[in-house]
Amino acid sequence: MKKKKINFIELVKKNKEELLKDPQQLAKIEERLDARHSKLS
Repeated sequence: MKKKKINFIELVKKNKEELLKDPQQLAKIEERLDARHSKLS
């Protein structure tokens, strides 16, 4: 029996919702984004 394939947009949406519930993960993401933006400047 094959697993039901989930499209990419649905997967991203689901992941975002999970991350938004987790403040620690959210903080990590913000740090990474800040680091990336500071490298570009």
